[in-house]
Amino acid sequence: MNRRELVAEIAERLETDKRLAEAFVQHLVDIITEKVSKGEPVSIPGFAKFARRDSKARMGRNPATGEAIRIKASKKVRITPLKAFKDAALSGRVVRKATPVKKAPARATAARKAAVAKKAPARKAPVAKKAPARKAPVRKAPARKTAVAKKAPARKAPVRKAPAKKAVVRKAPVKRTVAKKAPAKRTTR
Repeated sequence: MNRRELVAEIAERLETDKRLAEAFVQHLVDIITEKVSKGEPVSIPGFAKFARRDSKARMGRNPATGEAIRIKASKKVRITPLKAFKDAALSGRVVRKATPVKKAPARATAARKAAVAKKAPARKAPVAKKAPARKAPVRKAPARKTAVAKKAPARKAPVRKAPAKKAVVRKAPVKRTVAKKAPAKRTTR
């Protein structure tokens, strides 16, 4: 159940409109959040307890190295389900204790009380004959056109080129030949 469904359920059970039920849910959340943020626990009997837990700074150990480390102080929120809620949730049976909502009588102001005291005794008004109730013709809402979801064109994956490999240039082996020496010329003197 999400928030919208919760609001609809509250509106149905209290026989009121959804705006009032939405305002109720919002105020409930605001009040609980405000009180818990100040450090006050909020307990709703048969449902849950909301509390803030402050932990002090302390020394701890790094499990990997065994080195002593300092753990900072922190604040955490704890929501504890109470017995009636746990029993109902685990057994699957819902116990309803809610009584039907009675509307409070309208408050009469002093001016109204004075006006009521001065009025003459009430007379019965002549009973008017009512015309038989007519059924309103059923009007169908015009059909809504559902928007056809347009699919985005498929994207081509970028082509990834492998880095170019340098071709290994093999040099032909150098043929070494020994140069033959010509015999020295003889010169006459």
